Amino acid sequence: MRRLDISSGALLASLLALAPVPASAFYFPGVAPTSYREGDSVPLYVNHLTPADSQNDPKLRSVFSFDYYHPPFHFCQPEGGPKYIRESLGSILFGDRIQTSPFELKMGVNETCKQLCGPQEYAPQDALFVNSRIYQGYDLNWLIDGLPAAQLLNDPNSETPFYSPGFALGQVDGDSPELNNHYDILIDYHEAGPNNFRVVGVLVEPWSLTDSKECTITDSAVVLSEDDNNSVSYTYSVYWRQSPTPFATRWDKYLHVYDPKIHWFSLINSAVIVMFLIGMVSTILVRALKKDIARYNRLDQLALDDFGDTSAVEDGVQEDSGWKLVHGDVFRPPKNPLFLSVLVGNGAQLFMMAGLTIAFALLGFLSPSNRGALGTVIIVFYTLFGFIGGYVSSRVYKFFHGEKWKLCFFYTPVALPALVFATFFLLNFFVWGRGASGAVPFTTMLVVVIIWFVISVPLSFAGSWVGFRQAAVEAPVRTNQIPRQIPPASGSLRPLPSMALAGILPFGAIFVELYFIMNSIWFSKVYYMFGFLFICYGLMIITSAAVTVLTIYFLLLAENYHWQWRSFCTAGASAFYVFASALLYWIKDVSFLSWTSGVVYLGYSALLSLLFFVLTGTIGFFASWLFTLKIYKSIKVD
Repeated sequence: MRRLDISSGALLASLLALAPVPASAFYFPGVAPTSYREGDSVPLYVNHLTPADSQNDPKLRSVFSFDYYHPPFHFCQPEGGPKYIRESLGSILFGDRIQTSPFELKMGVNETCKQLCGPQEYAPQDALFVNSRIYQGYDLNWLIDGLPAAQLLNDPNSETPFYSPGFALGQVDGDSPELNNHYDILIDYHEAGPNNFRVVGVLVEPWSLTDSKECTITDSAVVLSEDDNNSVSYTYSVYWRQSPTPFATRWDKYLHVYDPKIHWFSLINSAVIVMFLIGMVSTILVRALKKDIARYNRLDQLALDDFGDTSAVEDGVQEDSGWKLVHGDVFRPPKNPLFLSVLVGNGAQLFMMAGLTIAFALLGFLSPSNRGALGTVIIVFYTLFGFIGGYVSSRVYKFFHGEKWKLCFFYTPVALPALVFATFFLLNFFVWGRGASGAVPFTTMLVVVIIWFVISVPLSFAGSWVGFRQAAVEAPVRTNQIPRQIPPASGSLRPLPSMALAGILPFGAIFVELYFIMNSIWFSKVYYMFGFLFICYGLMIITSAAVTVLTIYFLLLAENYHWQWRSFCTAGASAFYVFASALLYWIKDVSFLSWTSGVVYLGYSALLSLLFFVLTGTIGFFASWLFTLKIYKSIKVD
C-alpha cells in the first residue's frame, strides 16, 4: 500500500510538471484576461444611467434607468452613431446593454483636457429633464475591459476605501443642480510580462467646469437654465497608473460589504430559528408520534386478541389524539386537484432552477465580469427543468386519482409561464412609455417565447408522459366512501391565523439577503454574497418544511384531513411577507414622483412574490405529503 502511494505521488508530480504554465491557465467563461501592448487602443463602452442614492431626499429615487444616448442628455456620440455590442440574453432582458463611445484611450498614454466633441445644445425642456435626473442622483456607467468605471468611496466601518460602480451625473450644491462635463479617468494596469499590460481598475472623477479649454477647477459650475437654451462642452483626461494588483483579484476592490455583521446576524438568526423548529419537530413529532403509534398498535392488538368491544378504547384514544381517526379520509383527493398538481409541478421546476443557479454562482461560474450570465443561466435552467415540472405534476395528479390528464399535460408548461410572460409584457409597455433603457425589445421577447415553446413545452410533455407511465404512489390506508365530518376549527388552526404565524418563519430566514437583492435589482448594485444566499436558501427550505409539518400535525389532531391545500398555502404564506417587505422598501427608498414607476415596481414585486409563493408552497406540500405517508404507514388499520 505504501508503494502504491509513492507511485501515485510520482505520477501526480510528473503530470504537474507537464501542466501548462500559469499564463495559459484555465479561466471561467467570460473572465479570460485581455492583454494590451503600449499604445494599443482600449475601448470604452457606455451603459445606461441608473438611479442611485439621492443627495436630497431618499424618496426622490426612481426605479427607471435611461439609455446613455437618450436624446435629452445630449452626450457626445461616436462618428457614424453609437452601435450596440453583442450581449447575452440575460443582459438584454435586464436592460443591461452596452454601446460604443467617442472616447479614445491608448494603453499607457496619458491625455489631458481632451475635447470630446463640439458644444452640445440643451433646450429648456432638456435642461428640466437633466436637472431632474441630477436631483434623483442618477449615475453614469462605463465599462473598460469589462470593469465598471467607479468612484472611490470610504466606509465608516472599514479603513480601506473601495470602488463603487458608477459615478454621478451631477451634484446638488444648495438648490442648484450642477452637471458634470469633465471626466478624469484613472486607469490602473498590471504588467503581466514584457510589454504585456492588463487593466485591473478604473476610477472616474467627474467635475463641473465652466472653463472647457484649460479644464481648471473654479468656483463656478455648469448649471442648466430651464428658461433659456444652454451650450455645454465635454472634455476628459486619462491617467494610467501601474498597480501591483494581479488580474485574478481585480474585482476584489469592487466587491465590498458595507457591514458584514448584518449578514452574519441574519445567518445566526436563521440558524437559531431552524434549531428551534427542529427541536420542536423532534420533541413533538418524534416522541409524541412514536408514543401514539405504539399505543394505537397495542390497543388494536388487544382488541383483536380479546374479540371484545373496542368502543371504550377508541374513546380513550380520541381524547388523547385524533389523527388516527381520520385515516379513512386523509388521502381523499382535495378540491381542484388539477390546479394544485400544476402549481406543485411548476414549484418543483422553480426549486431545481433556483438551487442549481445559486450553486453555480457559489462555485464561481457566474462571475460579475461575465455580464448577463446570471439571467441567462436562470432562463436556461428553467427551460431545461421543464421535464421535472411535467414529471412531478403528473405524479401528484395521478396520486390524486385525476382523470383530466390531457389538461394536466397542457396547463403545467403553459399556465404559470403564460401568466408571468403576460405580466412582464404588460409592464414592459410602461417601461417603454417612459423611454427607459430597461424596455426589452420585441424581438428578444419573441426569442424567449420561441425557447419556451420549442424546448420547455416539449420537455414538460415528455416529463408528464414519463410520470403517467409510472405506477401511482400507493396510500398506506384505504379511503372511506363517505367523507368524515370535520369539527369547526378554532384559534390558530383557522386558515388565515395559521398561515400568518407559519409564514413569518421562512421569511425570517431570508429577509436580510432579500434587502440586498432588492438593492441589486432596482439600483444596479453588485450582488455577490452567494455563499450567504446558498446557506439562507437551505435554511429557508428546512424552515418551510418544519413549520408546515408542525401545522399539519396539529391540523390532523383536530380531525381536519384537508391537508393538501393547507400545506401548500401555509408554506407559501411567506410570500405575503415578501410582498409586504417590498412595500416597505418602496415607502422607504423608492420614488413616489411617478405613478408609472409605482406600477412597474409593484407589478414586478407582485410577480416575484407569486413565484416565491409557488416555490415555498411546493416545499411545504412535499414535506407534508411525506409526513402523512410516513405516519399512516406506521399504524395498523383494519
